[in-house]
Amino acid sequence: ARDHLAGASVGDYALFAGGYTGSAYSAVVDAYDTDLTRSTPIALSTARRELAGASVGDYALFAGGYTGSAYSAVVDAYDTDLTRSTPIALSTARRELAGASVGDYALFAGGYTGSASSVVDAYDTDLTRTTPTALSVARSDLRAASVGDYALFAGGYTGSAYSSVVDAYNSSLVRSTPTALSRARYMLAGASVGDYALFAGGHTGLACSAVVDAYDTDLTRSTPTALSTARACLAGVSVGGYALFAGGSGPSLVVDAYSANLTRTTPTALS
Repeated sequence: ARDHLAGASVGDYALFAGGYTGSAYSAVVDAYDTDLTRSTPIALSTARRELAGASVGDYALFAGGYTGSAYSAVVDAYDTDLTRSTPIALSTARRELAGASVGDYALFAGGYTGSASSVVDAYDTDLTRTTPTALSVARSDLRAASVGDYALFAGGYTGSAYSSVVDAYNSSLVRSTPTALSRARYMLAGASVGDYALFAGGHTGLACSAVVDAYDTDLTRSTPTALSTARACLAGVSVGGYALFAGGSGPSLVVDAYSANLTRTTPTALS
């Protein structure tokens, strides 16, 4: 059992890596195949929490985090056979960063180094690292989602203010700044469905939010029906024709599901 872990997919596997057990930092990796059978591949090279996951080509990557004594720049890569390698480290060690994929790249953006970071590291299908244009605003606890030709990084905390900024990177790693979130917040969640990247919930600094912002493939923002319950620290994931947002502060059992036309339903709650 652990919190502040990260997830990513590769081949026939969904992987969950690292985290904090309540008394120790974890290097454990759990892998689930398409039959939901669990295996435990070789552990992360460094135990850590508040890391980020993203996928590119034949790899699931887990980057950054906090070891309990230092910010980490380590990147662990797992291939479709769950063999682990350690490509070149992040250009800057940091925790509370966000990961997303676009084209032939896995991107790791923002985070906390003792102050908010604007650094973006990109890994291609050969695990070669480049450093594209930095975020327009340095921030930690931001969230990411992908849609069409873009990886989006939204919200976060600058160290003095909660952010509504959205940075978008296309498959050539060119950065643009689409319309900001309708409300500044951090500890939100991102997920994709159909032609939309959704950012849901979070905390405004005063209260938990139920706001959902949706960005289409042209990066036009809309605001679909809000979450049924305002909450931060929730999780987002995509399956079939739905983006699901589950749990959160409270703690909450609520699950909200958005279809490809952004209609919200509320399936059975968490157990």
